[in-house]
Amino acid sequence: MISTSDMAEFFKQINIRNILKSLRVRFFIIVFVTGFASCFAMHTLILDSYEDRAVNVRSSEIQTQLRILANHLITYNYLQDTSSEVINAELDMLANLYDGRVMVINDDLKVVKDTYNISQGKTIISEEVVKCLKTGSKGTISKYDSANGYIEMITPIITTEMIEEGDVTGSSTSNEVVRGVLLTSVSTDTIDTTLAILSKRATTLETIIVIVILVFAVLVSHALLRPFDRITAAINDVKAGYTDDPVIGPNYYETEQIINAFNALLRRMKVLDDSRQEFVSNVSHELKTPITSIKVLADSLLSQENVPNEVYREFMQDIGAEIDREDKIINDLLALVKMDKKASGLNITSVDVVLLTEVVLKRMKPIAQRRNIDLTLESKRTITAEIDEVKISLVIMNLVENAIKYNRDNGWVKVELDADHQYFTVKVMDSGIGIPGDSLDHIYERFYRVDKSRSREIGGTGLGLAIARNAVLMHRGTIDVTSTVDEGTIFTVKIPLISNGSKVL
Repeated sequence: MISTSDMAEFFKQINIRNILKSLRVRFFIIVFVTGFASCFAMHTLILDSYEDRAVNVRSSEIQTQLRILANHLITYNYLQDTSSEVINAELDMLANLYDGRVMVINDDLKVVKDTYNISQGKTIISEEVVKCLKTGSKGTISKYDSANGYIEMITPIITTEMIEEGDVTGSSTSNEVVRGVLLTSVSTDTIDTTLAILSKRATTLETIIVIVILVFAVLVSHALLRPFDRITAAINDVKAGYTDDPVIGPNYYETEQIINAFNALLRRMKVLDDSRQEFVSNVSHELKTPITSIKVLADSLLSQENVPNEVYREFMQDIGAEIDREDKIINDLLALVKMDKKASGLNITSVDVVLLTEVVLKRMKPIAQRRNIDLTLESKRTITAEIDEVKISLVIMNLVENAIKYNRDNGWVKVELDADHQYFTVKVMDSGIGIPGDSLDHIYERFYRVDKSRSREIGGTGLGLAIARNAVLMHRGTIDVTSTVDEGTIFTVKIPLISNGSKVL
């Protein structure tokens, strides 16, 4: 046998709160309670309706017979002489027929006849009887006492008297006079018995209906929530590392949106995972390339005896260049990692954007002069914005540096600054080699190069545009590009003048 302590431990392990959190349990409870409440309401409504109708029919039948009996009482002058066997037989028959009691009361409130022979000859004081004697013309007074199981009716016994007017015409008028009342109490046992039978049958039917509703609620809750089980299973598969197969479910409108959103998330995760793997591969390759070059140069020096100073110097210059390249890759990676942090890492200050751009172009001028590239700045107005000065200078520097590196000798690079009431715009235009259309969607990817051989030749790491884009996004701005091969490229950066809703002073 199961002990009390075992039962207590079992219920202790059951977390009712967690059970009620289940959507399937809640749906089941809603369907079941709704069905059960409907059955209960229908049960009560039907029985109450039957009871009201049965009482009304019974009352109507008895009232008709009481009116006829009241007329007979007047005809046989029963209120003064109760010896009429006909009336006594009618009274007893009516009482027996409806399992009730009939009392004849005169206008002095004296019981003339009682079919129970209990109150005969006594005076009865009843508010309803007095009321009926005073207002007898208004008809029978009826009252149903469901608790005690009887219907009580008071019917006036009325006579009509003719009163002469006393004028020359000799006309007369009729006047109704209440001579007494019939006080009748009728049992409702037959109605109660019928109600009990109906209630028993209704309870049996309701039990069957409740069982059907119970099964229906279980089946429907399971069927409707099955797509959520599939989604849960798919999420668990993703958790286990299986992200290749999309989730497929029934074409329910509600679940279809969830499934589509989840499949989009899976695709996004796959893209991010592929991007991460590619990034790791590219980082490994980019960091390994300079080291490999340094090792080859060092091994070449070590394998030769009596190396001339000129050759030694040339090799050391090449090694130094590879070390500089390694250093630039590492610095760009560190900058990119910092850019990946949230915008809370921004050091926001009020900055003169025109002055900031002039400083950046001044740094870039020596690089442009080596290839005789014309570097110009055009500003249509004074611009002050709340930005991170270091990160925005990095954006402008990377865009201008790329415009110079991927340009032609004797070409030009133009930087335009403008602003409206919400944003300032930095536009970097060049007369360079341009970017092919199929590469425009990939230029912000880390280590992506349009022309890899040319990029390594001029010292590019493939991280500059990724750094610039991240810095712009941290400022909640946008960066767009248009380019034509062999004609040039235009980068447009748009950044809010204010940060976090504060006003620029």
